[in-house]
Amino acid sequence: MGNGAAAGTRRAVLIGCGIAGPVLAMFLQRIGITAVIYEGIDAPRDEVGAFLNLAPNGLAVLDTLGIRAEVEKYGTQTTSTAFLNHKGKQLGLNPAETLLIRRGLLTKGLREAAVARGVQVEFGKFFESVEHTGDGIVARFKDGSTAEGDFLVGCDGIHSKTRYTVLPDAPHPQYTGVIGTAGYTRSDQAAPADGVMRMTFCLEGFFGYQTFPSGEIYWFENYHQAKEPERGELDRTPHEVWKPKLLAKHRQDHHPISAIIESTQSGILGYPIYDMLSIPTWHKDLVCLVGDAAHATSPHVGQGASMAMEDSIVLTKCLRDLPDPQQAFAAFQALRKERVEKIIKEGRKTGNQKAASNNFQRTVRDLVLPFFLKLGVKATHPVYAYRVDWDEPTPAPAASSAR
Repeated sequence: MGNGAAAGTRRAVLIGCGIAGPVLAMFLQRIGITAVIYEGIDAPRDEVGAFLNLAPNGLAVLDTLGIRAEVEKYGTQTTSTAFLNHKGKQLGLNPAETLLIRRGLLTKGLREAAVARGVQVEFGKFFESVEHTGDGIVARFKDGSTAEGDFLVGCDGIHSKTRYTVLPDAPHPQYTGVIGTAGYTRSDQAAPADGVMRMTFCLEGFFGYQTFPSGEIYWFENYHQAKEPERGELDRTPHEVWKPKLLAKHRQDHHPISAIIESTQSGILGYPIYDMLSIPTWHKDLVCLVGDAAHATSPHVGQGASMAMEDSIVLTKCLRDLPDPQQAFAAFQALRKERVEKIIKEGRKTGNQKAASNNFQRTVRDLVLPFFLKLGVKATHPVYAYRVDWDEPTPAPAASSAR
């Protein structure tokens, strides 16, 4: 299988210890490449942030690594998703099973699994630049330190510093016109812990929640806003501002939406939702981008984390089976581009469908949505059923094609 297993002295510098970084490091370890992860923040922030549903195709990557149980312990199963209108009438049901988990706890589980397997993670290493040497790279960090490697991978998210360092003309993420909010609470007004995520097309937004076996409720809300917030504006908006604003938006929606928001005593957070279809190239010389650094989907289709995990296993296979990093990077992009761009487009379309501005539009939506939900469930199957075969050889770039 190429030169991977024999090249035990190869070293990789990974920028970012989110989702892709630890997964990629563990896969690289399998093929004899020592990867060190450099994270810009000073210490882990495992308890902060919103939550996500990790789809079956992402969980399959964890199965391949043998770490699924180490991550699943931090979340709970969503056994199905029910879609309702603002009056509480069920419009459809998606029977797909996913893992509901806080993003911070997902990254914690992945990081812990990587460290337990000997992967080195260094915090407080804010990436600033990369230089190419005769046979590798040198990364420079804000604190003045450096790191050497045979190649560098940017795993640093949608606002990737790596991307604009090596590809300064790359397009920027696009604001989708949707604001996301989220919170955690407990309330005896909510549905029991039955494994169902309940999502409602509301009069002025979109609301979803699920009750954990512990009784804790995870909820999120989306609403449309044409004007893009300033960078950091929503981070600075306090709970005391969010709560009455969301209660006003949902006062006419079915029970228990307002009760769930009202019961949330602290910590409501907001964030603008971005996506990025793709950039013309995901790599340059000995630097490659993965996950949201290369392509970013909005959370409306629940695939961002799974795409980052898929990227990690595919990139590692390319490095295992092809003669040099640049050829591997080209093959990686060729194998992944079509799939990720299709999912990003679907996410944008789904986000645009979350709001109906008048009674007529809502009536039409409620009539046709059950039909389109069935089509959506059918379309979701090939996304969820996708699997990367670790043992399958990687084709050379000239013969590569997106699956």
